Amino acid sequence: MNTTKINAKDGMQKFGKFLSGMVMPNIGAFIAWGLITALFISTGWAPNEKLNGLVDPMVKFLLPLLIAYTGGKMIGDVRGGVMGAIATMGVIIGADIPMFIGAMIMGPLAGFVIKQFDGVVQGKVPAGFEMLVNNFSIGILGMLMAILGFYAVGPLVVMATGFLAAGVSIIVSKGLLPLVSIFIEPAKVLFLNNAINHGVLGPIGIEQAQQAGKSIMFLLEANPGLGLGIILAYWMYSKGSVKQSAPGAAIIHFFGGIHEIYFPYVLMNPILIIAAILGEAAGVLTFSIFGAGLVATASPGSIFALMALAPKGGVFGILVGVLVATAVSFIVAAPFVKRAAKNGGAENLEEAKNKMKNMKNNTTISVSKDTVKKIVFACDAGMGSSAMGATKFRNKIKSLGLGITVTNSSVDDIPKDTDIVVSHMKLIERAKASSPQADHVFIENFLQDSKLDELYLILEARANSKGLEEKEIEQVQVIEKEVATTDKSSILSENNIILGLESESKEDAITRAGRLLVKGGYVKEGYIDAMHEREKVVTTYIGMGVAIPHGIGEAKKQIEKSGVVVLQYPNGVKFGDELAYLVIGIAGAGDEHLEILSNIATSLENPDLVEKLNSTKNKQDILSVF
Repeated sequence: MNTTKINAKDGMQKFGKFLSGMVMPNIGAFIAWGLITALFISTGWAPNEKLNGLVDPMVKFLLPLLIAYTGGKMIGDVRGGVMGAIATMGVIIGADIPMFIGAMIMGPLAGFVIKQFDGVVQGKVPAGFEMLVNNFSIGILGMLMAILGFYAVGPLVVMATGFLAAGVSIIVSKGLLPLVSIFIEPAKVLFLNNAINHGVLGPIGIEQAQQAGKSIMFLLEANPGLGLGIILAYWMYSKGSVKQSAPGAAIIHFFGGIHEIYFPYVLMNPILIIAAILGEAAGVLTFSIFGAGLVATASPGSIFALMALAPKGGVFGILVGVLVATAVSFIVAAPFVKRAAKNGGAENLEEAKNKMKNMKNNTTISVSKDTVKKIVFACDAGMGSSAMGATKFRNKIKSLGLGITVTNSSVDDIPKDTDIVVSHMKLIERAKASSPQADHVFIENFLQDSKLDELYLILEARANSKGLEEKEIEQVQVIEKEVATTDKSSILSENNIILGLESESKEDAITRAGRLLVKGGYVKEGYIDAMHEREKVVTTYIGMGVAIPHGIGEAKKQIEKSGVVVLQYPNGVKFGDELAYLVIGIAGAGDEHLEILSNIATSLENPDLVEKLNSTKNKQDILSVF
């Protein structure tokens, strides 16, 4: 039973992904058409009779043919794309309405036909006749498919579109359009947002926009207000890292138009789907009252995109609808978020993340490949959340110098040379099926997830060991000999230890450690900035009340000699949600400090010793251990 449900959901996601996959690569063309429409039609911002002549050919010919070519190519490569375009001309000429749905049918169908033909004749064509067969097969089969489209598929699509349009008209006339939110929002949270927007609402909206110059359909899925309200509720009433992540998520969602970013916030507390539904319904109702609409699909669903594609005189109604959706979703979500925070929901989530970090041999991620050259962040469409996640992680690992390519793609089109795939938990089966050769990391949030921190740490460890592995054995032996005979007092002395400090911010603690390193002649002033930059990448808190702030990468140039400083905070310093009682600043020019770091790691295995170091008033206690 459960397997059947999972398979059905995967099937829906694959179908939705296939529909949106025909449209998404051509969004730029849709926007171009929308801008031309908004500017140059008789009721536009800058009416121009000649340029207005571009509107009708683009929507009737260019856009459907682009969709058909893309759909055909998805099935039958370039030959499938050409076949799809030819076949779609039949449904275009045979109808008076824009044939987007017809293109979505004929494009893949024609691609399938030519793919099957090529499979049948493969290896059977006499030498020298390959080009003749290739060209004439497309010509003949394309002609037949165009005729099929003209006489059969086109009329059926016209009937179906008329039925849908009539249904929408009835819903609108009865004031029932807000009810579609009951279906749209749950589907969006299951990552079917692109399929809904571009596969269903878009074609209907374009038909309406052609007649009326705008369509409310373009606003149903693209309204960023409801997601903003939910995220703001978490910002106001949640706790821990969930609360801290909310402001950044709100900016990315509202201004960047990446709606996928609010999905995890709903999934974290599924009852919030009610807030999403009611927020969208309120927005749709407001749009209806003000007669609001867009001239084309807004993708991504950013407030900037909505403003750019608003018809002349239509900005106010859109703004009001977005604000109403925000307010309603916030008001509905707030009590649920409050209750979850009161019951420890946020803290429990953080506890779960920390447990995951500490489970070394159970559910912690692993990287089996000896060499990692490509990491791919994959989401349903490959354009929204995965792009943001890939950008952030790419910047994070840049300084490691491992030469790893980090990119994004659709979960169903992951490159075959991918070594590690990062994708959402809900896309497990599709990701594994698309890239069985890769290691997989499944997360809940592309921008902030403990497993991404784990992956970074794995790569950082490889980067730190890379240089050592590349040295000759003789060199390693010399280094080990030098470490064994190093005078620790030159690296860590009583002057490098400060006990009994009052609690302060993490930033101030790192600065204090950096200044002590500067005072000891270990680093230049610029190393302090590098320590702060390193902390921004991923926390240097390592557990057991210990943090080890340090610089990496270019920071090496700021190091004069190896040194270690120790700051003791009996009441602790907050590193994220953790308290560090010992802040150990490190500057490593060579390998002289390795013995001290080894002793630090060993000491952490003894809780009683750690407790003693956290509260001791004798510097010798620290020197004796380190």
